[in-house]
Amino acid sequence: MTVALFVPCYIDQFYPHVAIATLQVLEKAGVTVVYPPKQTCCGQPMANSGFEHLTRGCNELFVKNFTGFDYIVCPSGSCALHVKQHLHDAENEKEAEHIRAHVYELTEFLTDIVQVEQWNARFPHKVGMHQSCHGQRGLALSHMSELVAEPFSKPGKLLSMVEGLEIVELSRTDECCGFGGTFCVAEEAVSVKMGKDRVNDHLSRGVEYIIGGDVSCLMHMDGILRRQKSKVQVKHIAEVLNSH
Repeated sequence: MTVALFVPCYIDQFYPHVAIATLQVLEKAGVTVVYPPKQTCCGQPMANSGFEHLTRGCNELFVKNFTGFDYIVCPSGSCALHVKQHLHDAENEKEAEHIRAHVYELTEFLTDIVQVEQWNARFPHKVGMHQSCHGQRGLALSHMSELVAEPFSKPGKLLSMVEGLEIVELSRTDECCGFGGTFCVAEEAVSVKMGKDRVNDHLSRGVEYIIGGDVSCLMHMDGILRRQKSKVQVKHIAEVLNSH
């Protein structure tokens, strides 16, 4: 299969090593990866701010860049969900429909499409897993605690295959970190308080790392950790799966 790698703006600009780790993880899984070099923003920031009607250019360019691939894989649940639910192109709607049906967040792709059952990686650390809202509630990457259902976690399944890694159980497994895209700008005080609560849940369990599938959430919590002068670090799950 041929997969197009979709790299969100903030990963491209601030965390390029996460994009590189994602590429290497996909290649490690035996996938042929192509990176469309002219890709830009998917339009999610505008849509989140109430300006989805202005994302036509983003949609058209996205369809142009990602048409013709078996799958599109993204190391971000929020961006993957936006494309899955909001991508439209009046002139090329058939292609847009194919993309919507074949765009996947990284851990979702590895568990559902590649169907990984074993993984060669080593990360001998005590970690907490942050379940980002878009991935959990939009893409169903893990169970929601308010539902009476069998617990599951696609990121957790992959992390359980990593040698030496210990996942701690948090007291509030699916609580929002407070980032919320433009919410952290419009409601700064509330966002920071939510972030502190989320970070403290991890710190109270003695973790060395906070692992997540969305760099935006990790970036928010990392800022809080740095201001607290904490030694705890954040890592994207692609980096952990790519560790040796």
